[in-house]
Amino acid sequence: MFYEAQLRLLRDTFKKCRIPTDIADFSGHSESDVSLQLHSFWTGEAAPIYLLRQTLTEIKSETVYRLQDFLDCRYIFLQLPGLPTDAALSIGPYLSEPPTELRFMEWAESKGIPPRQQTQLKNYYTTLPILPDTSHLFAMLDAFYELLWGATGFTVEYLDWHAPAELLLFPEKKASAENADALWQMKAIEQRYNYENELISAVSKGQLHKANVLLSNVSTVFFEQRVPDPVRNAKNYCIIMNTLLRKAAEQGGVHPIHLDNTSSAYATKIEQLSTLENISSLMAEMFRGYCLLVRKHAMGQYSPPVQQVIISIDANLSGELNLHSLSQKLNMSSSYLSTIFKKETGKTLTDYIAQRRVDKAMELLRTTRLQVQTIAQHCGIMDVHYFSRIFKKITGQTPKAYRESLQK
Repeated sequence: MFYEAQLRLLRDTFKKCRIPTDIADFSGHSESDVSLQLHSFWTGEAAPIYLLRQTLTEIKSETVYRLQDFLDCRYIFLQLPGLPTDAALSIGPYLSEPPTELRFMEWAESKGIPPRQQTQLKNYYTTLPILPDTSHLFAMLDAFYELLWGATGFTVEYLDWHAPAELLLFPEKKASAENADALWQMKAIEQRYNYENELISAVSKGQLHKANVLLSNVSTVFFEQRVPDPVRNAKNYCIIMNTLLRKAAEQGGVHPIHLDNTSSAYATKIEQLSTLENISSLMAEMFRGYCLLVRKHAMGQYSPPVQQVIISIDANLSGELNLHSLSQKLNMSSSYLSTIFKKETGKTLTDYIAQRRVDKAMELLRTTRLQVQTIAQHCGIMDVHYFSRIFKKITGQTPKAYRESLQK
């Protein structure tokens, strides 16, 4: 196939985003084992192709089908050139936006799903990836379509599949059906834990790009109701996640002196939350914050002496910091410390101290109204004119000009 490499890239990209893809036979055969999907409760077949067969009698070439089922799950189908006419690429299921607890309850009521059956459905939704209509992945899909059929050589059809009136989402269970239900719920829990582990692993490595992809799935509907108050329930999950992320960042090489400040700040923000709407955004902020912490302060690549020097500098930027005082603290020669520090960090110790002090000064200029002279003292430089020269050398601006640029 002339598009084999592009198809592989397309499918690998969707896999990274936890969105299933499949090469399936329109007559029913599928290359994937999807028997544990929720749809198996009521079809007993591979859900995507079952839905397509229920909606269409044939798949037209040069046509992209965008299908939404009665559970609001979405799919994309298209016939691939060079394969049998019954072969189709399926993408999905996915959701277009994270469901909130309130929206989920209202939606379930509109579908006639009683509360006693909603837990199973909610568990299923926690395993579904989110693909917003504004996602860059759709641009990638458009490029793939154009490769197959040309810029104007294809059409897009939008389909809705409505469940038959007599269809029961969760029929009365026999013993064997209950066993299958338990197996599916076990699988759903495993998927959720695997997802959490992926996020924690991304944080420990400072992989902000990966965390951003995974974070599109964060939703308050993920939180199992363990206390009556839904806001308190979500806060409890945030507290647990804050602890896990702190340990992930520690695993990534961040010293506790940085972790304690970050963790305490997030603990305060968690308790200040009053609505569910803001909890998802705080969860996302926490993941990104800990990722950036790892990228900025991870020290796993440094030897113990250099790690101790960096910790000493960050812990006391307003104190006396120079090669002589730091080498004395570590009980080693100044020349040896200077050599290994430059070798491992790529900077002289003097330049590193100046950079960290300017970083601190920039933070204070952004977040406080302190006078420049006071900020210089907080950064360990008593002479404000000398401080301004160092600041301008590193940033290209004086402290005053930098602060004014932030107000424009």
